[in-house]
Amino acid sequence: MSEGRSRTWLWVLIGGGAFFLFVLAVFTMVYLTLHAGGGETTSLTSFGDRIGVVDLSGVILSPQPVVDQLKKFADDSSIKAIILHVNSPGGGVAASEEIYREVKRIHTEKKKKIVVSIETVGASGAYYVASASDKIFADQGSIVGSIGVIAQWVNYGDLLKWAKLKDVVIKTGEFKDTGNPARDLTPAEQAYMQELIENMFGQFVKAVADGRSLKYDDVKSMANGKVWTGEQAKNLKLIDSIGDFQSAVDDTAKSVGIKGEPTLVRPEKERKTLLDLLLGDVSQYLPTREKLMEQQVGFYYLWK
Repeated sequence: MSEGRSRTWLWVLIGGGAFFLFVLAVFTMVYLTLHAGGGETTSLTSFGDRIGVVDLSGVILSPQPVVDQLKKFADDSSIKAIILHVNSPGGGVAASEEIYREVKRIHTEKKKKIVVSIETVGASGAYYVASASDKIFADQGSIVGSIGVIAQWVNYGDLLKWAKLKDVVIKTGEFKDTGNPARDLTPAEQAYMQELIENMFGQFVKAVADGRSLKYDDVKSMANGKVWTGEQAKNLKLIDSIGDFQSAVDDTAKSVGIKGEPTLVRPEKERKTLLDLLLGDVSQYLPTREKLMEQQVGFYYLWK
């Protein structure tokens, strides 16, 4: 190949590469511009007439990002109230409790109105969280309740025997490997696990009784793991009003003195990386924490 022809191809490659990078940069800038704010709605004419909206959805395995989002709105003087939009069957005991404490802190210490709107499901740990709010809304057909604790795992001891494999454990105490999926619980371990669950259950019942201004024994009498429809839950005083999300918005706005339609402000969504833009969303093909949870031994305020 002649020297002149080689230079031509070199310039073609350089020009093509530069053009590709230019198009990619423009595409990225347009995308980020269109998604700026991540769903956060603001208005200069409605400053101070804003209601923060935080979503609590799916299985609760971590208090984040919900706790951080609640704190941000609680500390923002332009946010006059917060609505926690719930669609969750509950989740981890500690994670649910941490969100509960933040909701309670906003209610008692920050003196800011915080309302829960239950969409399809607000059960177990999600209801635990809701009980600390000022007011709970739910649709007539929403699933509410499931006050209780569950610990569950798979025992594959028989499979190990069939495969002629042995589980080897070296431990320092009788209860160190309680819940080992390779064997059954001993009677002592069964009693130990039940004691833990009963303690967590008592915390749940007390939280609901305190939050809903009900007697402890009255809550305990119906805390058998059952769920109820929104209509039934209202009769049991587990929620305050039958209504959808818009009903919760309208009532909340009125209660804090907002006239007209309030501006709803949502937390900024997580921004996509350049790799996400090029390759697309592959999250559906990856194992989620919810799926991995089935392999973990833990305690859950969870409706299953």
